[in-house]
Amino acid sequence: GFSNPKIFCNSSPQSPFWLLNGLSEEDVNSIMARTVCAKSAFELWGHGRTHSELRNTLLKYPTENMSPFLQKDSTYKINVYTFNKTLEFEDRIKKIDAMEYLSFEGRVNLRNPKHIFCLLEDYGTDPNDIPDEPLYIYFGRWIADGQRELIRSHSVKNRHFIGNTSMDAGLSFIMANHARVKAHDLVYDPFVGTGSLLVACSHFGAYVCGTDIDYNTIHGIGKASRKNQKWRGPDENIRANLRQYGSEKLYVDVLVSDASKPIWRDGVLFDAIITDPPYGIRESTRRTGSQKDSVKPSEDYHVPVSMAYHLSDIFTDLLNFSAQHLVIGGRLVYWLPIYRPEYCEEMVPLNACLRLVSNCEQTLSSHTSRRLITMEKIKEPEETDALAHLSDPHFSPYQGHNAFREKYFSGISKRTLTGKEETNKMAANGGE
Repeated sequence: GFSNPKIFCNSSPQSPFWLLNGLSEEDVNSIMARTVCAKSAFELWGHGRTHSELRNTLLKYPTENMSPFLQKDSTYKINVYTFNKTLEFEDRIKKIDAMEYLSFEGRVNLRNPKHIFCLLEDYGTDPNDIPDEPLYIYFGRWIADGQRELIRSHSVKNRHFIGNTSMDAGLSFIMANHARVKAHDLVYDPFVGTGSLLVACSHFGAYVCGTDIDYNTIHGIGKASRKNQKWRGPDENIRANLRQYGSEKLYVDVLVSDASKPIWRDGVLFDAIITDPPYGIRESTRRTGSQKDSVKPSEDYHVPVSMAYHLSDIFTDLLNFSAQHLVIGGRLVYWLPIYRPEYCEEMVPLNACLRLVSNCEQTLSSHTSRRLITMEKIKEPEETDALAHLSDPHFSPYQGHNAFREKYFSGISKRTLTGKEETNKMAANGGE
């Protein structure tokens, strides 16, 4: 863990440039070796709203901090990065030449420099209103790049086995980072689907396993999700996905199982539980039941009856399972679908054994979003926890989650109706 760094921004909160204080270079390298959210990290030497301000701050930067990187026997290059504006090559060279007031004594080496320096210019976030001059300018020494290349290399577009709800590669890696997945961990996904989260966790060296109620998905059979492919091929499965990325040795297994039913032995098993439960939009929320739970058949059946599995029950079961089977300090990371007009923090499910670490929103539409919930196990379950859960309303399942599907589609219907009304109005106005 890192001590809490101070984070601030010189322009708008939407700016891609953020300043962090209180981190060592070792801390920065550790973060950049994992993150898919940050592109690059720099040691800031100077900044300002104009090049004149930038020069003043650079000349005030401590010489003892700067001189180790400006020696005669070193090599360097200067890159110019602009956000929201493309500069011609000649303009970039002019900006580099204008920085001759810095006492670089080493030789320029564009191919393999020992040190890389960067001039960063922020031209705002509106592509339709690009200013002539930058809103803010930064200059510093490059330290490290993030892992954004993983988003491309692990894109589901190029993945061997995918489904309708395969998790985006970038989000999968973000979830793995929230769970602090590391080498030799055992990670479990109780709604594994096509295993996107297992792929991300195995990249960081974790052993991975999962369960899902869908027999066809677990066994990689049935209709394909790709546009020009009718049926899945003979080797379309989660194991093949890990083989594609060179991490098959970390594949433990996946099995057909109902997340609402206990199948695991008692005790701690997992270092992290990472999952994306079904919301009932593109995949159904189902659990198994017995024949007596439904209409009595005329003969015996061996196939379990599929029944509704309410969202509130899914989250209650998920938190209880995590409290039982995570190691102390292990993390649960999952997505919670939200109807935005009604959202409040009391809707986030709680458990006496789990501490809420973070709650981040990903907006899906004007009226819906999902929140990435990260929780950490702080104690083992006790008999008194059950009483606490009954007496404290904060631990009661929020029943409003069960209507998410209806609210989701009602929002779409309202937008469709509004669009039709506008069209009718236009048609009426046109006929007048």
